[in-house]
Amino acid sequence: MSEYVIEMLNISKEFPGVKANDDITLQLKKGEIHALLGENGAGKSTLMSVLFGLYQPDAGIIKKNGEVVRIDSPNDATALKIGMVHQHFMLVEVFTVLDNIILGAEQSHMGFLKKDAARKKVLDLSEKYGMRVDPDALIEDISVGMQQRVEILKMLYRDNEILILDEPTAVLTPQEIDELIAIMRSFAAEGKSILFITHKLNEIMLAADRCTVLRKGKLIGTVDIANTSKEELSRMMVGRDISFRVEKGPFKPGNVVLEVDGLSVPSRVHKKNAVSDVSFSVREGEIVCIAGIEGNGQTEFVAALTGLEKASAGSITLNGCDISHASIRARSCAGMSHIPEDRHKHGLVLDYTLAENLVLQRYWQEEFQFRGFIRRDSVRKYAKRLIEQYDVRSGQGPETIARSMSGGNQQKAIVAREIDKESKLLVAVQPTRGLDVGAIEYIHRQIVLQRDAGKAVLLVSLELDEVMNLSDRILVMYEGRVVGEFDPKQTTVEELGLYMAGAGRKGENTAGRADA
Repeated sequence: MSEYVIEMLNISKEFPGVKANDDITLQLKKGEIHALLGENGAGKSTLMSVLFGLYQPDAGIIKKNGEVVRIDSPNDATALKIGMVHQHFMLVEVFTVLDNIILGAEQSHMGFLKKDAARKKVLDLSEKYGMRVDPDALIEDISVGMQQRVEILKMLYRDNEILILDEPTAVLTPQEIDELIAIMRSFAAEGKSILFITHKLNEIMLAADRCTVLRKGKLIGTVDIANTSKEELSRMMVGRDISFRVEKGPFKPGNVVLEVDGLSVPSRVHKKNAVSDVSFSVREGEIVCIAGIEGNGQTEFVAALTGLEKASAGSITLNGCDISHASIRARSCAGMSHIPEDRHKHGLVLDYTLAENLVLQRYWQEEFQFRGFIRRDSVRKYAKRLIEQYDVRSGQGPETIARSMSGGNQQKAIVAREIDKESKLLVAVQPTRGLDVGAIEYIHRQIVLQRDAGKAVLLVSLELDEVMNLSDRILVMYEGRVVGEFDPKQTTVEELGLYMAGAGRKGENTAGRADA
């Protein structure tokens, strides 16, 4: 019997303008956690989509337990006990947790669904692996971390033996990441084999047995984690040394750019407010970070700040002008840039070209239109400049459809568009989510440059390393209130974690006031 449960041998896959996979060989052992590492657009998701049957390879073969297999569709992959959790979850938001888990694998009798046995199996699995879920909750009402549990339970419900996790920690809090790694280890101990795509080197060092590195569609090598380091992995991934520290000088705050006073935002899922009486300011030349565990009001706060939702009380002042009731475009024109939390819902029009997406906030300006008609040449020229400046990788340049790009390159396109607007305030929500270490280094440098150029930056992040490295001031939000203000030079990750979990209160900030 073969040493490997899965072998992908000499796989090649080409799309218009780009060779996503070029003669790649990947071998997975039984009971192994195997990481797949590479820059955005390196071909990782494409390779896993070939294994899951979403794409067919142009060349190469796939073996399971030493036998050549043909995987023409996800149904073929499921029959071979291969399951996949995609980077962007494949869930029906108006269905319940239980309905999503059994979808496509339903048991019925005389045309009626038999849910009792399915419910018992789901509850048994969730109890066994410590992934408790409410089977009757609607997907649209549960957190992103809980949605990921649903995706994993979908695989377990189908008794899958090979589990593919595409960027499984990109949307998780630090606590949820620890839980997921523990769950992955328990799977491996049972003999399940895991392939997981990630950009996070710390997680690879903690969780993986081996790591295969891709760069620009080519195989760089496979290494044993016990015999390598983060630095070596980053060199293999990007071909150069990476700095893991953000270089920035002391901040020199100027005039107040953003003033939030007594802001409250209603919740969509319960009667009490999602945000309650939050007040703070952000000045020129400083980076203020809102830290907190997901689900504590950050999303609703940013939605009210940027005009996506209406606040129930309080005021927002930008550059001395009250924008509390202004439209999204009016806020943008008043000097606000916004890198949104969900790049698909609020960041891009996925069926537009990259060039069209890059001028979404500016197409009405004289540079890009004449008497109501878009100046296509000007748009294309502008897009080419941003693509080159921000290293946005796309098969057909400005004409690439946004939907066809990798998640990381979609994110870089949004960052490029929002920073290039030269606004007075940059609201950056999870700006490096799903980016590789090279891109993270670049985006962090761009954010610091914005701060040093005298702009105000409001950062919202779940990544504590990012919070500590980038911030000049840190505000912790818990249950919709600002419960503490910290100087990153005088606090620790552990102290922040306590406040994020609701175990601490600091000074008078329980009322929501957080002034410098």
